[in-house]
Amino acid sequence: MSSTPPPAKGDLGRRIAARRLQLGLSRQDVALRAGAAPGYIEYVEEQPATPGVGFLLRLADALETTVQELSGGAGDLPPAVGRGARRARMVELDEGTCWTRLGDHGVGRVALTLEDGPVVLPVNYQVLDGEVMFRTGDDSPLAAAADTEIAFEADHFDDAFSRGWSVLIVGTVRPVADGDASRQLREAAFSTPWAGQEREHVMLLRARRITGRRILVPDAPGDAY
Repeated sequence: MSSTPPPAKGDLGRRIAARRLQLGLSRQDVALRAGAAPGYIEYVEEQPATPGVGFLLRLADALETTVQELSGGAGDLPPAVGRGARRARMVELDEGTCWTRLGDHGVGRVALTLEDGPVVLPVNYQVLDGEVMFRTGDDSPLAAAADTEIAFEADHFDDAFSRGWSVLIVGTVRPVADGDASRQLREAAFSTPWAGQEREHVMLLRARRITGRRILVPDAPGDAY
């Protein structure tokens, strides 16, 4: 009997569904893009399916990602390991586009200055009424940075076409001391922090400056990227 455990059932489907929801697409939308039946999109999302390579390539294109990302093959790799694209160029993003790129939630990084030097920490974030919310522990470096100026950065890389974007916010972060207000903000969040519970300290970052850039690749599909 083989000692190798079977692959996790439905992992591909969960990644497909998560990416579809991230793009705000219905199963019908994805089916039209991929040239498939909506029922089959439902099947691969909800069952331990093993689609063929041809369909996976069409599906990855429909979801504006790669087969490697959908299959989880890049989970332990740093982002953007591919080569730079030909004729790529950098363009600035206006403030409205920066907020659009951030969406309403995601994972980013905060940069703080501590007694022994600068530090960068990953955080789950939520955008609420033009401010960025983080949840952290009471004794964390981020909680200790209350009422100081910090930097927050979020980005995305498209390895298939060697393009991407980044958004940087600089501003003062403040704690939410009111218990009811803190609870309401936690309840409004998309999810609990990935790093686990006991992060009930709510911080809000108001932007003093927001800037962004993206890499344009003329040969890549999707002018709106």
